[in-house]
Amino acid sequence: MLQRCLLVFCVFLFFSSRLPSQQASQPAQVIVIRAGRLVDVDAGRLLGNQTIVVRGGKIEAIGENLPVPAGATVIDLSKMTLLPGLIDCHTHLADGARDSDPISQLKKTAAQVALESVPNARVTLESGFTTVRDVGVYRALGDVALRDAINHGYIAGPRMFVAGAYITITGGAGAMTGFAPDIQLPWDLHYGEANSPWEVRQKVRLLAHDGVDHIKVLSTGAVLTHGSNPNSIEFTPEELEAAVDEARHFGLRVEAHAHAPEGIKNAIRAGVASVEHATLIDDEGIALAKEHGTYLDMDIYDEECIQEDGKNGGAPADFLEHDRGLGEAQRQRFMKAVRAGVKMSFGTDAGVCPYDAAPRQFGFMVKYGMTPMQAIQAATRNAADLLGKSELLGSLQPGKYADIIAVPGDPLADVRALEHVGFVMKEGKIYKQ
Repeated sequence: MLQRCLLVFCVFLFFSSRLPSQQASQPAQVIVIRAGRLVDVDAGRLLGNQTIVVRGGKIEAIGENLPVPAGATVIDLSKMTLLPGLIDCHTHLADGARDSDPISQLKKTAAQVALESVPNARVTLESGFTTVRDVGVYRALGDVALRDAINHGYIAGPRMFVAGAYITITGGAGAMTGFAPDIQLPWDLHYGEANSPWEVRQKVRLLAHDGVDHIKVLSTGAVLTHGSNPNSIEFTPEELEAAVDEARHFGLRVEAHAHAPEGIKNAIRAGVASVEHATLIDDEGIALAKEHGTYLDMDIYDEECIQEDGKNGGAPADFLEHDRGLGEAQRQRFMKAVRAGVKMSFGTDAGVCPYDAAPRQFGFMVKYGMTPMQAIQAATRNAADLLGKSELLGSLQPGKYADIIAVPGDPLADVRALEHVGFVMKEGKIYKQ
């Protein structure tokens, strides 16, 4: 009996030791895509009759009339225009079903919010965004869980780089406010509260430990926070500098929410990688951003959604009051920043608008001063640079991830073609065809 057991055990070890090597020896799937037109965002030009060879999730080769490897799957997109997968640098995918009032978070369990977020991820990916920088959640670390579920293949969604929580002052922008003062919030709804440089450092350390990809701080008040004022200055320069310095120790970049001019300039001087919204940036702020190489991530489309929610009775009255006059002011400053040559990335504040509405911002970016190529570069090459991932993302080049989308028509002639994405590939896997 003992000999029989030993024999079975030895056979098990033999086969289990061989399985990984056999799997490793399996050749990677090869896909060949024939493109009618291809947007080369690095060179800023449109190429014709291109062939892309994809192997093992990355681009192996790209050019005219490339040979088709034996056994390759061929996809004919010769009547479409191919682009790199788009990158939205300001999303909120993990906040559950879209609701204009953050207090709705108090009516749901954390599990409900997480499950409601699954469709947000899928819709975003199918809209052409293969990567997002998610810049904060009300329930801390829900975005970390969503990112990891996508990475493990449990659900479909874009590649996510997440902040974990907002770092904000007590009662500040992004905080859970608007309820009675004797209500005690659970830990995940005030996780990022900090009120001194040392408390800011402690929150950065905690978030780094919990596996975030970047840090989000709020330098001014907010439009979509009860009891807030977009013109107020919240974190001090010392607190912002502490955030940037501490994040740097962990290899993390910092983005700062800021509407008011002084809050914008405080964030730029502190060394943030990007300013979110930058709604009322003044001439000095524009010059500082250019001098420091700071990206402006300006969500100039979502004003339409805030006002539409107001007409439908969905937006709280105080939010509409906060927003009064800011939309057009932001768009005019966007135009000035473009003319000044400031670095610009693509960010929509997805969640304020429906998650499939993000491509509509391209049309507004062109309306307010960008060329179609500049708008596309903001959501590809520039966005990858802001993430620090240019070696893998942002353009169609050998060695980079096979994140590829296709649209009918020519988006350089009419950028609104990006509102009709017909093909989505992320890391060599097709999600929409």
